[in-house]
Amino acid sequence: MTTKGFVSLVGAGPGDPELLTMKALRLIHQADVVVYDRLVSPEIMNMVPHGVSQISVGKSPGKHCVPQDQINETLVGLASSGRRVVRLKGGDPYIFGRGGEEALVLRQHGIPFEVVPGVTAAAGCSAYSGIPLTHRGLNHGVRFVTGHLQNDDKLDIDWNKLADPDCTLVIYMGLANLREICGQLIDAGLPAATAAAAIHGGTTREQQKVISSLAELADAVESACMKSPATIIIGEVVTLSDELDWFDPASRSSAEITSYESYHLARA
Repeated sequence: MTTKGFVSLVGAGPGDPELLTMKALRLIHQADVVVYDRLVSPEIMNMVPHGVSQISVGKSPGKHCVPQDQINETLVGLASSGRRVVRLKGGDPYIFGRGGEEALVLRQHGIPFEVVPGVTAAAGCSAYSGIPLTHRGLNHGVRFVTGHLQNDDKLDIDWNKLADPDCTLVIYMGLANLREICGQLIDAGLPAATAAAAIHGGTTREQQKVISSLAELADAVESACMKSPATIIIGEVVTLSDELDWFDPASRSSAEITSYESYHLARA
């Protein structure tokens, strides 16, 4: 009788390999197979030891390369064959990462698993863009919402609840619907002049940041030719971005990243 393996649902963070947790790195080095998403950065995938199987199940908006049901079946099949599986996800598994769905399937099949949190895009992209998600005197909370629904369905959101000038709003996967999102928030009462930002490739060499007002954000993003995925941040905390901006994407040199990878692989 084949002994069941083990699945680790691991958050890889927003891209910068140095934001990986120590546990995530250890599990990657101990894995028999790594099943990874499109948003896991190449620098992190380069840390997977030679000889370890890598299975891409990357999905992009409008182009679902591997259906979720098939991903679930892959995890169950690999673990059932006795392998140590690392399911590597961009950001955090439980924040718009469908980690809960995969964990439920594993539980239903009696497969042991663990969940390793990762730095979610909201925290990583905001910090690397000089935007504190909370700041005394500017807001009293943060809300995370998705701007893209399953099967590209129409957004079904209570805009009146989200149009709160005292709360920072972070929108995941919202670039395709950005114009509608901004318009709906303004119609619901959020001032058109509210500061807003769109961030692509946050924490990496490809980081691109656009700062604008809510009313002009969609046009500014189009003018910048920003591509998905992007994290949208709306709220007065965005006004601190210029003053608190510390990250220079160009400073993440290839030599620095290569040295980091080599150091950890040598210790694996």
